[in-house]
Amino acid sequence: ITLVAFVGAIFWTIWLSFTRSRRFPEYTIDFSEWNRQYERLFRDDGWQIALQNLIVLGLGSMLAIVFGFVLAALIDREKRGEGFFRTVFLYPLAVSLIVTGVAWRWMFNPTLGIQHFLHSIGLTGLNFNWLASGETAMYGIILASIWQGSGFYMALMLSGLKAINTEIWSAARLDGVSFWRLYLEIIIPMMKFTFLTCAILLSLGVVKAYDIVVAMTNGGPGQSTWVPAYFTINAYWARSNLGYASAAAVIMLLITAAIFLPLVLLTA
Repeated sequence: ITLVAFVGAIFWTIWLSFTRSRRFPEYTIDFSEWNRQYERLFRDDGWQIALQNLIVLGLGSMLAIVFGFVLAALIDREKRGEGFFRTVFLYPLAVSLIVTGVAWRWMFNPTLGIQHFLHSIGLTGLNFNWLASGETAMYGIILASIWQGSGFYMALMLSGLKAINTEIWSAARLDGVSFWRLYLEIIIPMMKFTFLTCAILLSLGVVKAYDIVVAMTNGGPGQSTWVPAYFTINAYWARSNLGYASAAAVIMLLITAAIFLPLVLLTA
């Protein structure tokens, strides 16, 4: 099953990326123009926008790991109510990205959401209609992604904190190590593999990000929130060009490998 569904599908996609496949696959390769789809892809302004947004989304989503660690540290230090707060912070993970996207789209709605509330209490100078502008729409998606993912990384960080020997905490207290030195010089270096695991999972999620973009902006305004996964699916369904979509999918695979493999080697 793995050989056919994963490895076989990868090679099938790579093969189609060298063909002129449109709505249905064509398996004949014109070797005089074998790289035609790739040349066209990297001349496409939409693909350039998608790659830029991938970088922005990746860098912005790293805050989910930061917030996850902060929440885990707070919960670990305060044992009272640990189960309650852990459940509260994990709750967004139980909601699908589509539902998360729809909920945050309502929150960004100027007539229904946060902006309407702020204006109703007299703060008329504040603007929270981020999704209406191409310059801020990606930041709205990043904010929703952080809200949805922080609880997951909090759970991973909490397990890493609890795996640290209690004698280390006791020794640090006896030596009078300050709060910041304790975490920056002792705890965080000891949790490097937990951070790497979070980085691997985050990078995979960023590269395949699609549903939250569709739910919040459907790629708009214009092409301002296109990401590689959205571009790939749009290339087939909107342009009826299977070969072109396959080329974009192959580049996504290479991007994933470029991010994933070094992180895996670091954890080896």
